[in-house]
Amino acid sequence: MTGLLDAFSEPTFRKVLGKYVEEGPKHIILDLSQIDFVDSSGIGALVHLKKQTETNGGTSQIVTNARVTQTVKTVNLEQYLGLRPTVEAALENIQAS
Repeated sequence: MTGLLDAFSEPTFRKVLGKYVEEGPKHIILDLSQIDFVDSSGIGALVHLKKQTETNGGTSQIVTNARVTQTVKTVNLEQYLGLRPTVEAALENIQAS
């Protein structure tokens, strides 16, 4: 089974993560390392997540694989979205801030 973050899954993704951001911790690490495909709707959802966590006084970082990273790089958002190669790297980044 492949993992997709696309126009079909994006509404559920936003709903579930939006509720989590509102109720959960300030700092979010989203592990997308097992996702095979992200389209423009998925990237839009990731940008929305970033903005929502910042509005709530927190941060978000996204753990990705090479395929997801390449897709995000095509729209020059890898720095903005806080892409990390591993969960450990994301945790280190939170601890350093």
